[in-house]
Amino acid sequence: MIDHSNQGTVVSVRGSVIDAYFPHQLPELYSQLQAGENGNVAIEVVSHLTSHVVRGIALTPTSGLARGTVVADTGHPLQVPVGERLKGRMFNIFGDTIDGEANLRGGEWRSIHAPPVSLAQRATSSEILKTGIKAIDVLAPLERGGKAGLLGGAGVGKTVLITEMIHNMVSQHEGVSIFCGIGERCREAEDLYREMQAAGVLHNTVMVFGQMNEPPGARFRIGHAALTMAEYFRDDAKQDVLLLIDNIFRFIQAGAEVSGLMGQLPSRVGYQPTLATELAALEERICNTATGAITSIQAVYVPADDFTDPAAVHTFSHLSASIVLSRKRASEGFYPAVDLLQSGSKMLMPHIVGEGHYRIAQEVRQTLANYEELKDIIAMLGLEELSQTDRRIVNRARRLERFFTQPFFSTEQFTGLAGKLVELEDALEGCDRILKDEFSDYPEKALYTIGKIDEAKKS
Repeated sequence: MIDHSNQGTVVSVRGSVIDAYFPHQLPELYSQLQAGENGNVAIEVVSHLTSHVVRGIALTPTSGLARGTVVADTGHPLQVPVGERLKGRMFNIFGDTIDGEANLRGGEWRSIHAPPVSLAQRATSSEILKTGIKAIDVLAPLERGGKAGLLGGAGVGKTVLITEMIHNMVSQHEGVSIFCGIGERCREAEDLYREMQAAGVLHNTVMVFGQMNEPPGARFRIGHAALTMAEYFRDDAKQDVLLLIDNIFRFIQAGAEVSGLMGQLPSRVGYQPTLATELAALEERICNTATGAITSIQAVYVPADDFTDPAAVHTFSHLSASIVLSRKRASEGFYPAVDLLQSGSKMLMPHIVGEGHYRIAQEVRQTLANYEELKDIIAMLGLEELSQTDRRIVNRARRLERFFTQPFFSTEQFTGLAGKLVELEDALEGCDRILKDEFSDYPEKALYTIGKIDEAKKS
Protein backbone atom coordinates (compact mmCIF):
# COMPACT_ATOMS: atom_id res chain seq x y z
CA MET A 1 0.00 0.00 0.00
CA ILE A 2 1.13 3.56 -0.69
CA ASP A 3 1.83 5.61 2.40
CA HIS A 4 0.10 8.85 1.34
CA SER A 5 1.08 10.48 4.63
CA ASN A 6 4.58 11.08 3.28
CA GLN A 7 4.11 13.31 0.26
CA GLY A 8 6.38 15.74 -1.50
CA THR A 9 6.47 17.85 -4.65
CA VAL A 10 8.55 17.79 -7.82
CA VAL A 11 11.29 20.43 -7.81
CA SER A 12 12.82 19.70 -11.22
CA VAL A 13 12.50 17.28 -14.15
CA ARG A 14 15.50 16.75 -16.42
CA GLY A 15 14.89 13.85 -18.79
CA SER A 16 14.60 10.82 -16.52
CA VAL A 17 16.12 12.59 -13.48
CA ILE A 18 13.61 13.99 -11.00
CA ASP A 19 14.34 16.01 -7.85
CA ALA A 20 11.57 16.04 -5.24
CA TYR A 21 11.11 18.05 -2.02
CA PHE A 22 9.75 16.21 1.05
CA PRO A 23 8.91 18.59 3.94
CA HIS A 24 8.32 15.92 6.64
CA GLN A 25 10.35 12.78 6.13
CA LEU A 26 13.03 11.89 3.58
CA PRO A 27 12.32 8.63 1.67
CA GLU A 28 15.03 5.99 2.06
CA LEU A 29 17.49 5.19 -0.73
CA TYR A 30 16.03 2.80 -3.35
CA SER A 31 12.47 3.67 -2.19
CA GLN A 32 9.86 3.69 -4.94
CA LEU A 33 8.01 6.97 -5.39
CA GLN A 34 4.87 7.51 -7.43
CA ALA A 35 3.88 10.69 -9.22
CA GLY A 36 1.46 11.84 -11.89
CA GLU A 37 -2.33 11.84 -12.03
CA ASN A 38 -2.85 8.12 -11.37
CA GLY A 39 0.56 7.46 -9.81
CA ASN A 40 1.61 6.20 -13.22
CA VAL A 41 5.17 7.58 -13.07
CA ALA A 42 7.43 5.34 -10.97
CA ILE A 43 10.66 6.80 -9.60
CA GLU A 44 13.50 5.13 -7.69
CA VAL A 45 15.40 7.25 -5.14
CA VAL A 46 19.14 7.12 -5.90
CA SER A 47 20.57 9.95 -3.77
CA HIS A 48 19.80 12.43 -1.00
CA LEU A 49 20.74 15.97 -2.06
CA THR A 50 19.78 17.85 1.12
CA SER A 51 17.85 17.07 4.30
CA HIS A 52 14.60 17.59 2.34
CA VAL A 53 15.42 16.92 -1.34
CA VAL A 54 15.93 13.53 -3.01
CA ARG A 55 17.04 12.73 -6.53
CA GLY A 56 15.48 9.81 -8.35
CA ILE A 57 15.53 8.05 -11.70
CA ALA A 58 12.21 7.53 -13.49
CA LEU A 59 11.47 3.92 -14.49
CA THR A 60 8.62 5.02 -16.78
CA PRO A 61 8.26 7.92 -19.26
CA THR A 62 7.98 11.27 -17.44
CA SER A 63 5.46 12.96 -19.74
CA GLY A 64 2.96 15.04 -17.79
CA LEU A 65 5.24 15.78 -14.83
CA ALA A 66 5.85 19.41 -13.91
CA ARG A 67 7.23 21.42 -11.02
CA GLY A 68 4.84 21.22 -8.11
CA THR A 69 3.40 17.79 -9.07
CA VAL A 70 2.64 15.72 -5.95
CA VAL A 71 5.00 12.77 -5.29
CA ALA A 72 4.03 9.99 -2.87
CA ASP A 73 6.50 7.72 -1.08
CA THR A 74 5.37 4.06 -1.27
CA GLY A 75 7.56 3.23 1.75
CA HIS A 76 9.19 0.24 0.04
CA PRO A 77 11.72 -0.43 -2.74
CA LEU A 78 10.71 -1.71 -6.17
CA GLN A 79 9.16 -5.17 -5.73
CA VAL A 80 8.46 -8.15 -8.00
CA PRO A 81 6.30 -11.25 -7.44
CA VAL A 82 7.95 -14.60 -6.61
CA GLY A 83 6.70 -18.17 -6.48
CA GLU A 84 5.59 -21.08 -8.66
CA ARG A 85 2.84 -18.88 -10.18
CA LEU A 86 5.52 -17.12 -12.28
CA LYS A 87 6.16 -20.14 -14.52
CA GLY A 88 5.07 -19.75 -18.11
CA ARG A 89 4.54 -16.00 -17.74
CA MET A 90 6.19 -12.86 -19.11
CA PHE A 91 6.86 -9.81 -16.89
CA ASN A 92 8.16 -6.25 -16.96
CA ILE A 93 10.21 -4.42 -14.31
CA PHE A 94 7.14 -3.84 -12.06
CA GLY A 95 6.03 -7.48 -12.05
CA ASP A 96 3.13 -6.67 -14.41
CA THR A 97 2.46 -9.36 -16.99
CA ILE A 98 3.08 -8.44 -20.62
CA ASP A 99 1.82 -11.65 -22.25
CA GLY A 100 -1.73 -10.35 -22.71
CA GLU A 101 -3.13 -12.38 -19.82
CA ALA A 102 -4.33 -11.42 -16.33
CA ASN A 103 -1.93 -9.66 -13.92
CA LEU A 104 -0.78 -11.43 -10.75
CA ARG A 105 -2.51 -10.21 -7.62
CA GLY A 106 -1.54 -10.79 -3.99
CA GLY A 107 0.91 -13.53 -3.05
CA GLU A 108 4.50 -12.84 -2.07
CA TRP A 109 6.38 -9.87 -3.52
CA ARG A 110 10.06 -9.17 -2.78
CA SER A 111 12.41 -6.22 -3.10
CA ILE A 112 14.66 -6.38 -6.17
CA HIS A 113 17.61 -5.33 -3.97
CA ALA A 114 19.16 -8.12 -1.93
CA PRO A 115 22.65 -8.79 -0.60
CA PRO A 116 24.61 -11.68 -2.18
CA VAL A 117 24.73 -15.02 -0.36
CA SER A 118 27.44 -14.90 2.35
CA LEU A 119 30.65 -16.80 1.64
CA ALA A 120 29.92 -19.22 4.50
CA GLN A 121 26.71 -20.40 2.80
CA ARG A 122 28.17 -20.92 -0.66
CA ALA A 123 29.06 -24.37 -1.96
CA THR A 124 32.80 -24.63 -2.46
CA SER A 125 32.97 -27.71 -4.68
CA SER A 126 33.28 -27.20 -8.43
CA GLU A 127 30.58 -29.13 -10.26
CA ILE A 128 29.94 -29.40 -13.97
CA LEU A 129 26.48 -28.57 -15.35
CA LYS A 130 25.85 -30.90 -18.29
CA THR A 131 23.90 -29.30 -21.12
CA GLY A 132 23.57 -32.30 -23.46
CA ILE A 133 25.27 -30.24 -26.21
CA LYS A 134 28.49 -31.98 -27.31
CA ALA A 135 30.57 -28.93 -28.30
CA ILE A 136 29.91 -27.21 -24.96
CA ASP A 137 30.19 -30.22 -22.63
CA VAL A 138 33.49 -31.45 -24.12
CA LEU A 139 35.40 -28.22 -24.82
CA ALA A 140 33.79 -25.49 -22.67
CA PRO A 141 32.02 -27.22 -19.74
CA LEU A 142 29.74 -24.97 -17.69
CA GLU A 143 30.12 -24.59 -13.94
CA ARG A 144 27.06 -25.29 -11.82
CA GLY A 145 26.42 -21.96 -10.12
CA GLY A 146 28.87 -20.23 -12.44
CA LYS A 147 28.62 -17.66 -15.19
CA ALA A 148 29.20 -18.39 -18.86
CA GLY A 149 29.45 -15.85 -21.65
CA LEU A 150 27.82 -16.43 -25.02
CA LEU A 151 29.65 -14.31 -27.56
CA GLY A 152 28.49 -13.79 -31.10
CA GLY A 153 27.07 -11.33 -33.59
CA ALA A 154 23.55 -11.22 -34.97
CA GLY A 155 22.18 -14.29 -36.70
CA VAL A 156 24.73 -16.90 -35.62
CA GLY A 157 22.35 -18.83 -33.37
CA LYS A 158 22.54 -17.33 -29.84
CA THR A 159 18.77 -17.51 -29.35
CA VAL A 160 18.53 -21.07 -30.72
CA LEU A 161 21.31 -22.19 -28.37
CA ILE A 162 19.59 -20.45 -25.44
CA THR A 163 16.24 -22.11 -26.29
CA GLU A 164 17.93 -25.52 -26.51
CA MET A 165 19.64 -25.05 -23.14
CA ILE A 166 16.27 -24.14 -21.58
CA HIS A 167 14.77 -27.32 -23.09
CA ASN A 168 17.61 -29.50 -21.77
CA MET A 169 17.55 -27.84 -18.35
CA VAL A 170 13.85 -28.63 -17.99
CA SER A 171 14.14 -32.23 -19.21
CA GLN A 172 17.49 -33.17 -17.59
CA HIS A 173 17.69 -31.28 -14.33
CA GLU A 174 14.00 -30.62 -13.61
CA GLY A 175 15.13 -27.06 -13.05
CA VAL A 176 13.60 -23.70 -13.80
CA SER A 177 14.78 -21.36 -16.54
CA ILE A 178 14.53 -17.59 -16.24
CA PHE A 179 15.10 -15.50 -19.33
CA CYS A 180 16.00 -11.86 -18.76
CA GLY A 181 15.98 -9.54 -21.78
CA ILE A 182 17.89 -6.32 -21.14
CA GLY A 183 17.63 -3.56 -23.74
CA GLU A 184 16.88 -5.88 -26.66
CA ARG A 185 14.40 -5.45 -29.50
CA CYS A 186 10.69 -5.98 -28.82
CA ARG A 187 10.25 -8.36 -31.75
CA GLU A 188 13.03 -10.61 -30.34
CA ALA A 189 11.04 -10.99 -27.12
CA GLU A 190 7.93 -11.95 -29.03
CA ASP A 191 9.84 -14.35 -31.32
CA LEU A 192 11.42 -16.03 -28.30
CA TYR A 193 8.05 -16.34 -26.54
CA ARG A 194 6.54 -18.07 -29.59
CA GLU A 195 9.61 -20.31 -30.04
CA MET A 196 9.42 -21.40 -26.38
CA GLN A 197 5.74 -22.16 -26.85
CA ALA A 198 6.41 -24.20 -30.00
CA ALA A 199 9.30 -26.09 -28.35
CA GLY A 200 7.08 -26.93 -25.35
CA VAL A 201 9.38 -25.43 -22.69
CA LEU A 202 7.34 -22.34 -21.77
CA HIS A 203 5.59 -24.00 -18.79
CA ASN A 204 8.90 -24.16 -16.87
CA THR A 205 10.26 -20.79 -17.94
CA VAL A 206 9.85 -17.29 -16.54
CA MET A 207 10.53 -14.37 -18.87
CA VAL A 208 11.38 -10.83 -17.75
CA PHE A 209 11.92 -7.96 -20.18
CA GLY A 210 13.21 -4.40 -19.99
CA GLN A 211 13.18 -3.47 -23.66
CA MET A 212 15.17 -1.09 -25.81
CA ASN A 213 12.33 1.47 -25.90
CA GLU A 214 12.06 1.70 -22.10
CA PRO A 215 13.79 4.38 -20.00
CA PRO A 216 17.37 3.63 -18.88
CA GLY A 217 16.23 3.21 -15.23
CA ALA A 218 14.01 0.24 -16.19
CA ARG A 219 16.73 -1.39 -18.29
CA PHE A 220 19.21 -0.87 -15.46
CA ARG A 221 17.03 -2.61 -12.85
CA ILE A 222 15.50 -5.48 -14.87
CA GLY A 223 18.50 -7.76 -14.17
CA HIS A 224 17.97 -7.34 -10.42
CA ALA A 225 14.26 -8.15 -10.83
CA ALA A 226 15.08 -11.42 -12.66
CA LEU A 227 17.65 -12.33 -9.99
CA THR A 228 15.09 -11.85 -7.20
CA MET A 229 12.79 -14.33 -8.96
CA ALA A 230 15.71 -16.75 -9.46
CA GLU A 231 16.72 -16.52 -5.80
CA TYR A 232 13.26 -17.67 -4.74
CA PHE A 233 13.56 -20.88 -6.79
CA ARG A 234 17.10 -21.49 -5.48
CA ASP A 235 16.56 -20.69 -1.78
CA ASP A 236 12.88 -21.47 -1.15
CA ALA A 237 11.98 -24.07 -3.80
CA LYS A 238 15.54 -25.53 -3.58
CA GLN A 239 15.79 -26.01 -7.34
CA ASP A 240 18.54 -25.42 -9.85
CA VAL A 241 17.94 -22.30 -11.92
CA LEU A 242 19.28 -21.49 -15.36
CA LEU A 243 19.38 -17.70 -15.71
CA LEU A 244 19.79 -16.46 -19.28
CA ILE A 245 20.66 -12.80 -19.74
CA ASP A 246 20.47 -11.21 -23.16
CA ASN A 247 22.39 -8.88 -23.26
CA ILE A 248 24.68 -8.03 -20.34
CA PHE A 249 26.32 -5.20 -22.30
CA ARG A 250 22.95 -3.40 -22.42
CA PHE A 251 22.92 -3.44 -18.59
CA ILE A 252 26.26 -1.61 -18.57
CA GLN A 253 24.98 0.75 -21.27
CA ALA A 254 21.87 1.58 -19.21
CA GLY A 255 24.11 2.24 -16.19
CA ALA A 256 26.16 4.66 -18.29
CA GLU A 257 22.98 6.50 -19.33
CA VAL A 258 21.76 6.74 -15.72
CA SER A 259 25.19 7.94 -14.58
CA GLY A 260 25.25 10.62 -17.30
CA LEU A 261 21.77 11.82 -16.37
CA MET A 262 22.84 12.02 -12.73
CA GLY A 263 25.68 14.32 -13.74
CA GLN A 264 28.53 12.01 -12.70
CA LEU A 265 31.86 12.56 -14.46
CA PRO A 266 32.42 9.81 -17.04
CA SER A 267 35.32 7.39 -16.76
CA ARG A 268 37.30 5.67 -19.54
CA VAL A 269 35.63 5.58 -22.99
CA GLY A 270 32.66 7.47 -21.53
CA TYR A 271 31.52 4.69 -19.19
CA GLN A 272 30.21 5.39 -15.70
CA PRO A 273 32.85 5.65 -12.93
CA THR A 274 30.94 2.98 -10.95
CA LEU A 275 30.92 0.37 -13.76
CA ALA A 276 32.90 -2.29 -11.82
CA THR A 277 30.80 -2.05 -8.63
CA GLU A 278 27.46 -1.99 -10.48
CA LEU A 279 28.34 -5.07 -12.52
CA ALA A 280 29.71 -6.87 -9.45
CA ALA A 281 26.55 -6.09 -7.44
CA LEU A 282 24.55 -7.96 -10.10
CA GLU A 283 27.00 -10.79 -10.83
CA GLU A 284 27.83 -11.64 -7.21
CA ARG A 285 24.22 -12.63 -6.55
CA ILE A 286 24.63 -15.45 -9.08
CA CYS A 287 26.09 -18.41 -7.16
CA ASN A 288 25.39 -21.88 -5.79
CA THR A 289 24.46 -22.84 -2.23
CA ALA A 290 24.16 -26.24 -0.55
CA THR A 291 20.52 -26.57 -1.66
CA GLY A 292 20.45 -25.13 -5.19
CA ALA A 293 22.32 -23.10 -7.76
CA ILE A 294 21.77 -20.23 -10.15
CA THR A 295 23.79 -20.91 -13.28
CA SER A 296 23.93 -17.97 -15.64
CA ILE A 297 24.51 -17.83 -19.37
CA GLN A 298 24.98 -14.28 -20.55
CA ALA A 299 25.01 -13.08 -24.11
CA VAL A 300 27.87 -10.59 -24.39
CA TYR A 301 28.01 -7.98 -27.13
CA VAL A 302 31.62 -6.88 -27.59
CA PRO A 303 31.62 -3.25 -28.85
CA ALA A 304 33.33 -3.04 -32.26
CA ASP A 305 34.91 -6.48 -31.51
CA ASP A 306 37.31 -4.67 -29.16
CA PHE A 307 38.09 -7.04 -26.28
CA THR A 308 39.99 -4.26 -24.44
CA ASP A 309 36.79 -2.21 -24.08
CA PRO A 310 36.13 -1.63 -20.32
CA ALA A 311 32.65 -3.22 -20.60
CA ALA A 312 34.13 -6.41 -22.09
CA VAL A 313 37.09 -6.51 -19.66
CA HIS A 314 34.89 -6.19 -16.56
CA THR A 315 32.35 -8.72 -17.86
CA PHE A 316 35.01 -11.33 -18.65
CA SER A 317 36.49 -11.04 -15.16
CA HIS A 318 33.24 -12.60 -13.81
CA LEU A 319 32.88 -15.44 -16.34
CA SER A 320 34.02 -19.03 -15.77
CA ALA A 321 33.38 -20.15 -19.37
CA SER A 322 33.07 -18.45 -22.73
CA ILE A 323 31.21 -19.92 -25.69
CA VAL A 324 32.15 -18.13 -28.89
CA LEU A 325 29.80 -18.45 -31.87
CA SER A 326 31.40 -18.07 -35.27
CA ARG A 327 29.75 -16.68 -38.39
CA LYS A 328 32.22 -18.68 -40.51
CA ARG A 329 31.11 -21.99 -38.99
CA ALA A 330 27.44 -21.02 -39.40
CA SER A 331 28.03 -20.24 -43.09
CA GLU A 332 29.64 -23.68 -43.53
CA GLY A 333 26.52 -25.33 -42.09
CA PHE A 334 28.03 -26.40 -38.75
CA TYR A 335 25.29 -25.96 -36.14
CA PRO A 336 25.61 -25.15 -33.28
CA ALA A 337 28.14 -22.69 -34.72
CA VAL A 338 30.45 -22.91 -31.69
CA ASP A 339 34.03 -21.89 -32.47
CA LEU A 340 35.78 -24.97 -31.09
CA LEU A 341 39.18 -23.31 -30.67
CA GLN A 342 38.09 -19.92 -29.28
CA SER A 343 35.63 -21.31 -26.72
CA GLY A 344 37.01 -22.34 -23.34
CA SER A 345 36.29 -22.87 -19.67
CA LYS A 346 38.09 -22.57 -16.35
CA MET A 347 36.43 -25.89 -15.44
CA LEU A 348 38.51 -27.80 -17.99
CA MET A 349 41.15 -28.97 -15.50
CA PRO A 350 42.11 -32.57 -14.69
CA HIS A 351 41.11 -32.33 -10.99
CA ILE A 352 37.60 -31.06 -11.90
CA VAL A 353 36.57 -32.90 -15.09
CA GLY A 354 38.88 -35.91 -14.66
CA GLU A 355 42.05 -37.01 -16.45
CA GLY A 356 40.22 -38.76 -19.29
CA HIS A 357 38.00 -35.81 -20.24
CA TYR A 358 40.94 -33.38 -19.99
CA ARG A 359 43.17 -35.55 -22.23
CA ILE A 360 40.50 -36.00 -24.92
CA ALA A 361 39.63 -32.26 -24.92
CA GLN A 362 43.34 -31.33 -25.30
CA GLU A 363 43.82 -33.85 -28.14
CA VAL A 364 40.71 -32.53 -29.93
CA ARG A 365 42.03 -28.95 -29.59
CA GLN A 366 45.50 -29.95 -30.81
CA THR A 367 44.07 -31.77 -33.85
CA LEU A 368 41.81 -28.83 -34.79
CA ALA A 369 44.64 -26.31 -34.28
CA ASN A 370 46.97 -28.34 -36.52
CA TYR A 371 44.24 -28.54 -39.18
CA GLU A 372 43.81 -24.74 -39.00
CA GLU A 373 47.55 -24.32 -39.73
CA LEU A 374 47.40 -26.76 -42.65
CA LYS A 375 44.42 -25.02 -44.31
CA ASP A 376 46.64 -22.49 -46.13
CA ILE A 377 48.82 -25.23 -47.58
CA ILE A 378 45.74 -27.20 -48.67
CA ALA A 379 44.29 -24.07 -50.33
CA MET A 380 47.49 -23.46 -52.31
CA LEU A 381 48.81 -26.95 -53.08
CA GLY A 382 45.91 -29.30 -52.44
CA LEU A 383 45.46 -32.20 -50.02
CA GLU A 384 47.66 -34.52 -52.12
CA GLU A 385 50.82 -32.56 -51.27
CA LEU A 386 50.51 -33.23 -47.54
CA SER A 387 52.51 -35.93 -45.78
CA GLN A 388 50.75 -39.10 -44.65
CA THR A 389 50.77 -37.87 -41.01
CA ASP A 390 49.27 -34.50 -41.91
CA ARG A 391 46.62 -36.15 -44.03
CA ARG A 392 45.54 -38.23 -41.06
CA ILE A 393 45.30 -35.05 -38.94
CA VAL A 394 43.08 -33.42 -41.59
CA ASN A 395 40.84 -36.51 -41.78
CA ARG A 396 40.42 -36.60 -38.00
CA ALA A 397 39.79 -32.86 -37.72
CA ARG A 398 37.14 -32.82 -40.45
CA ARG A 399 35.33 -35.73 -38.82
CA LEU A 400 35.55 -34.09 -35.38
CA GLU A 401 34.08 -30.85 -36.79
CA ARG A 402 31.12 -32.77 -38.16
CA PHE A 403 30.69 -34.85 -35.00
CA PHE A 404 30.31 -31.63 -32.97
CA THR A 405 27.20 -30.71 -34.98
CA GLN A 406 23.95 -31.84 -33.42
CA PRO A 407 20.22 -31.74 -34.21
CA PHE A 408 18.33 -29.59 -31.67
CA PHE A 409 14.88 -30.13 -30.17
CA SER A 410 14.12 -26.43 -30.65
CA THR A 411 14.72 -26.63 -34.43
CA GLU A 412 12.87 -29.88 -35.18
CA GLN A 413 10.10 -28.10 -37.09
CA PHE A 414 12.66 -26.41 -39.39
CA THR A 415 15.18 -29.22 -40.00
CA GLY A 416 12.90 -32.25 -39.88
CA LEU A 417 15.54 -33.98 -37.71
CA ALA A 418 14.65 -35.29 -34.25
CA GLY A 419 16.54 -33.45 -31.50
CA LYS A 420 19.31 -35.29 -29.65
CA LEU A 421 20.50 -34.86 -26.07
CA VAL A 422 23.97 -36.40 -25.82
CA GLU A 423 25.45 -37.54 -22.51
CA LEU A 424 28.98 -36.34 -21.77
CA GLU A 425 30.33 -39.93 -21.67
CA ASP A 426 28.93 -40.63 -25.16
CA ALA A 427 30.38 -37.38 -26.53
CA LEU A 428 33.83 -38.17 -25.09
CA GLU A 429 33.70 -41.75 -26.37
CA GLY A 430 32.87 -40.46 -29.86
CA CYS A 431 35.80 -37.98 -29.85
CA ASP A 432 38.17 -40.67 -28.56
CA ARG A 433 37.18 -43.14 -31.28
CA ILE A 434 37.55 -40.51 -34.02
CA LEU A 435 41.02 -39.60 -32.67
CA LYS A 436 41.96 -43.30 -32.84
CA ASP A 437 41.02 -43.33 -36.57
CA GLU A 438 38.14 -45.79 -36.10
CA PHE A 439 36.05 -43.79 -38.58
CA SER A 440 38.72 -42.96 -41.16
CA ASP A 441 37.01 -45.14 -43.80
CA TYR A 442 33.57 -43.64 -43.12
CA PRO A 443 32.46 -40.72 -45.32
CA GLU A 444 32.57 -37.35 -43.51
CA LYS A 445 28.83 -36.81 -43.93
CA ALA A 446 28.15 -39.97 -41.88
CA LEU A 447 29.18 -38.01 -38.76
CA TYR A 448 27.18 -34.86 -39.60
CA THR A 449 24.18 -33.96 -37.38
CA ILE A 450 24.19 -37.17 -35.34
CA GLY A 451 23.92 -37.68 -31.59
CA LYS A 452 26.05 -40.59 -30.33
CA ILE A 453 28.92 -41.87 -32.47
CA ASP A 454 27.16 -45.22 -33.00
CA GLU A 455 24.60 -43.43 -35.18
CA ALA A 456 27.25 -42.96 -37.87
CA LYS A 457 26.35 -45.18 -40.81
CA LYS A 458 28.70 -46.41 -43.50
CA SER A 459 27.16 -45.47 -46.82
